[in-house]
This record gives sequence, structure tokens and C-alpha cells, in this order.
Amino acid sequence: MQAHARTGAEPLLILTLAAGVSLCSWLTACSSQNEPQSPGTQRYQLRGTVITADKEHKTLVVDHEAIPGFMEAMAMGYGVKDADSLNDIASGDQVTAQVVVGGNSTWLENIVVVKKGEPAKSPPASQLHQLEAGEEVPNFVLVNQDDQRIELRQYRGKALLITFLYTRCPLPDYCPLMTRNFAEIEQALAKDPAAYAKTHLLTISFDPEYDTPKVLRAYGSKYVLPRAARAFDHWEFASAPEAQMKEIASFFGFGYQKESGEILHGLSTTILSPDGKIYKWYYGNEWTPQDVLKDLRSSLQSPTQK
Repeated sequence: MQAHARTGAEPLLILTLAAGVSLCSWLTACSSQNEPQSPGTQRYQLRGTVITADKEHKTLVVDHEAIPGFMEAMAMGYGVKDADSLNDIASGDQVTAQVVVGGNSTWLENIVVVKKGEPAKSPPASQLHQLEAGEEVPNFVLVNQDDQRIELRQYRGKALLITFLYTRCPLPDYCPLMTRNFAEIEQALAKDPAAYAKTHLLTISFDPEYDTPKVLRAYGSKYVLPRAARAFDHWEFASAPEAQMKEIASFFGFGYQKESGEILHGLSTTILSPDGKIYKWYYGNEWTPQDVLKDLRSSLQSPTQK
């Protein structure tokens, strides 16, 4: 899946990450060349219905049956190595494929269309807010890992880096990758006291029913720097009641939809400049910690800070 820094309209990449679902069935076929496999690589057989096929970002979202030994039935977004493997695949097609899990990556190979079908439903990109650089950000209110109320305006004067996830995400190159990237950014900033003092990180869960403050604290404790009682001073984990989460996600161009226990969602990461405005928006999961660190430092030099 390809990532972009975005300030204009662009198709929403829909990913599915949650348990137990069933949507519609569809099909399309294609096969991709097998990659040389590392000793730890595992393969699982997948069968399901296509929700979206995104050749540009080399991603296929499939509502699939349970995969024995791997995961329950759910709608899930998978990367592919070869964009041409998505030729002729469309929403509603029923497909079979191999899920390859190796290292920190998960992708599909040997995609075969079993039956052409009717398009399945997915959250429409047209309904999502398109972030623009310089745009004012509402003063959203959340509850953090310490069960304390926080507001976005309290971070004025600092560059604020925000991303979204849910702690039960099963694929290493989706939500867990966002957290690993943030951990790398946090460690790099800690080595630069001046930048550290002028920045803040915020991870927001869109699964408030499960990701309670207690759960978020336990999850975040695995990644924040060991600073005892001050461990979460620079990087917080938070959520909000479902109604507010929908509003927050919508503003940040982040679509998610819960159906029968599943969550369809995209990936959205944003830098807010110290004046509380949108500085940069990253779409997908291919942005690097190095790119974001550079942009964070640049945001500190925005005109309002000079």
C-alpha cells in the first residue's frame, strides 16, 4: 500500500482489521510471482469476496472466510507485490489467494478469481473530509491512558503528531507499524532536547469500547520511553466515546466502519503545527520516521513561530 503526504482529494484506502464478520461475496483473479521466502515465512489459504482492488497502492481488501490457524472471518486489507496481479479484479469478485506472513510484512500471492460478482459496499471516500495544509483544527476532547480529559488546544505551542489505530490489530504492517514508527520518532526526538520540548505525540484508538484507558496504558507502556511516572508526558494514548470518535476520524480524513464486529478503516497520520493548524497529512503506511522527523522540525519553523 502506497502512502502519500496529502493536502488534496484522493481515494480513501480502506483496510479491515477486526474480528468476526461477513459481508458480500465477490471475485476476480490474478496470480503473482512468488517471492523468495525467508525461513520464518508462513502461508495460509484465503477465500473471500473483494471489497476494493487498488492497483495504484497495490492493495486488495477482501471479506474472507475464517483462515484456520491464522484469523477469524473478517474483512481485511492486504498488500500485493505486483500491481499487475490486480488487473481485472473488481469489487464483488470472489477470489482465492495465499496470505504470506513474513517478518513485519503480510501480503497476498497467487490471487485467482473464482466467480465474478456484484460490487460490495465500502465507506465512500466522497463522504470523508479532505485535509488541507493551514486548516484550523477543532478542539477535540479525548480521554487518555490515565483516564484524564485532554483537549487538542492544550498542545498549542508544540508540533503535534497524531495517528490512529486499535490495539487488537492483527497485521504487523498496519496499526502495529504505526506504533513502531512512533516509537522510533519518540526515541530520535529524545536525543534532541530542544525538539523534544517543542513536540508531542498522540495515538488515538477508534475502538473505545475495548481500548479503555487501562488497556491503552498497558499497550503504550510497551513503547514509551521508561520515565517512571512521567512515561506518557511526551507520547499519549487516548480515545473518545463512539459518537465523538466518528467526528474526530471524519475530520482527519480517516474512514472507519463497524459491521458485525468488524472494522473497515484507513490509515491517517497528521502533523499539527504549533499554531494548531494542519501542517502535513500522511496517507497510508509507507511514510517513514525519517520523513516525519524532518517535517516535524520544519513545522516548528512555520511563519507563526518566527
